[in-house]
Amino acid sequence: MTLVWKPPLLEILLLLMWLVVNDSLALYQWLFGLLFALLIGYLARKLRPRTARLRRLGLALALCWHVFCDIVRSNFAVGRIILGTIRQQPKVGFLDIPLELRDPHGLAALSIIITATPGTVFAGLDPDSHVLTLHVLDLQDEAAWLHTIKQRYERPLMEIFE
Repeated sequence: MTLVWKPPLLEILLLLMWLVVNDSLALYQWLFGLLFALLIGYLARKLRPRTARLRRLGLALALCWHVFCDIVRSNFAVGRIILGTIRQQPKVGFLDIPLELRDPHGLAALSIIITATPGTVFAGLDPDSHVLTLHVLDLQDEAAWLHTIKQRYERPLMEIFE
């Protein structure tokens, strides 16, 4: 069995942030920063015992592009609603979507994607039935939302994380 050394990236980033925030390169700042970084790094690993493994990096990059495009498109749609350029009132509502995705990292990524998109909020996930509750600012077409979440986000996340 070969041992592979992984650099402690979290600790290095925390130490650098400590030094930047304190605006000092004094020895005591390095020591406090190192102590802080090691302690937080240790606690963070205890809270997250399972590490994420990206299986398809190309698909992850494509998903990031889709999410970026959806966020831009949604910004314009929400802007039209807020500015009142659309004559009809938005149909605010909740939508329940059954999920097949079980990986905690994939679910976290899905919640970030949904919440980062203006007009939508990841409102909850039932741990027993795996049903996602989605809050939508303009819920005109439930089937379109269901298709978007299932095909555009959940399916690629399953291929990336599971």
